[in-house]
Amino acid sequence: MSSAPTPNLSQLFQTAHSEGLLSPRSLQALQNLDLGQQIQAGLGVSVDDVHAAEVVLVTMMIDDSGSIRFAKNAQTVRDGHNLVLFSLESSKQAPHILVHTAYLNGHVLFPYLPLAVLDPQGQPGAARYLRNSAVCDLDDRNYDPRLGTPLYDQTVVLLGRVLAKYQEFADAGVIARTVTLIITDGADEGSQRATAATVRPLVEDLRHERHIVAAMGIDDGGRTDFRRVFREMGIDDQWILTPGQSANELRRAFQVFSQSAVRASQGAAAFYQVAGGGLTSH
Repeated sequence: MSSAPTPNLSQLFQTAHSEGLLSPRSLQALQNLDLGQQIQAGLGVSVDDVHAAEVVLVTMMIDDSGSIRFAKNAQTVRDGHNLVLFSLESSKQAPHILVHTAYLNGHVLFPYLPLAVLDPQGQPGAARYLRNSAVCDLDDRNYDPRLGTPLYDQTVVLLGRVLAKYQEFADAGVIARTVTLIITDGADEGSQRATAATVRPLVEDLRHERHIVAAMGIDDGGRTDFRRVFREMGIDDQWILTPGQSANELRRAFQVFSQSAVRASQGAAAFYQVAGGGLTSH
């Protein structure tokens, strides 16, 4: 692995701004909120260590609030996250996919990493890939939801990472496309710096031919209008999932997202088709 210097976030964001990807409002939000350390924590692998002409960045933010546990949804959320990774891993595009999972309260489960790596025991002349051992599933040891719901604060951090990693690849001449999923089972509680209005320009900037931002609002007994919450954050209605609390509904929602993410990883034409069409079912 190379010993590349830590990416200069300010420079990456300024470049994204000068190239028209990042609006003045988004640039101001990322600079004013002083999120450098939090964003850096998820950037992961050096671009110099990724040998590909094109990559897909799949990013998930998993709700780890106590209400997930109280509603007895923790295992279903674990299974759903793991299904997404398994589906991507099983696709032919796995060697070109980088994945990153963080929790809604800021913990980084793993930063951006290649999903698949070459099997050192593979036969000569036949490329064989295995799941990267550092890309871990959710289990009852690493996922125990019991915290709050700082939805807006952490969405800004997450999208800052998406933008920074995308720009890193762009600066290196690598074509990158991004697919991001934000999961919550409640409205924002506990954000200290950001509001829906802070998040919105970042999401709108990512309404771009190479970016998809999706959101899943798990039913909290009807207390939260998730479509309204996500729309206020700038997320397109066609990229909003609103499953109920049953295990079957949650599994179906994760399956819909995983199918869309796999299709989006199948090259430029497939990505643009998925980006324009949204999730296939709700």
